Amino acid sequence: MNQLDNLKIKIFADGADLSAILELYKNKYIRGFTTNPTLMNKSGITDYEKFSRAMLEHIADRPISFEVFSDEFDEMERQARKIAGWGKNVFVKIPVTNTRRESAEGLIRRLAESGIQLNVTALMTLDQVRLTSSALKNYAPSYISVFAGRIADTGVDPMPLMKNAVEIMSSYNQQELIWASPRELLNIFHAEQIGCHVITVTHDILKKLSLLGKSLDEYSLDTVKMFREDAIKAGFSL
Repeated sequence: MNQLDNLKIKIFADGADLSAILELYKNKYIRGFTTNPTLMNKSGITDYEKFSRAMLEHIADRPISFEVFSDEFDEMERQARKIAGWGKNVFVKIPVTNTRRESAEGLIRRLAESGIQLNVTALMTLDQVRLTSSALKNYAPSYISVFAGRIADTGVDPMPLMKNAVEIMSSYNQQELIWASPRELLNIFHAEQIGCHVITVTHDILKKLSLLGKSLDEYSLDTVKMFREDAIKAGFSL
């Protein structure tokens, strides 16, 4: 785990399984938590506020991001102000646009000016980063979540874009860039390399932290053993 000790980037756990979240809370390398409606739905959560407050009952000393879920900006604002009132460590996630492609810039600016800590999410272009960074300014601590993993899914290398995003945001010391939706553990080191401040990592990828520094010879042998054991379990014969 020495590789993690030397990292400047902060690792945030991204998920909606409360028991897993509380287990990760014991890990000193997990510096914050994020969730979203999709993760909550997959975990079978039906009471948004109850789940969120349960997280906050146990975690008061690390940032936690909860997302609004309305598609109308007036209702987004109402939800954002309510969520912000749940705790001093709460960041409110606002999507960069609604489903009609209408920019949330005005809402972001109003909320930021009023001192609400924001996590603006679902960004994938530098134009979106510029607009969002300008709206947030230094009004309150804030995150800008660029979905590097989804950018990579389209066949585009996210590294140059993420590096440029860091530069765009550098004028504001209250803003931090999040490398969102990583696809593999190696992305932590990619994000560190370009000066990203935070990376959000899902629980399944975090389980691979124990592999850091593992001998590749040993990992090769483990893989051979896995194939052999699974063939025996399946009862294969030729």
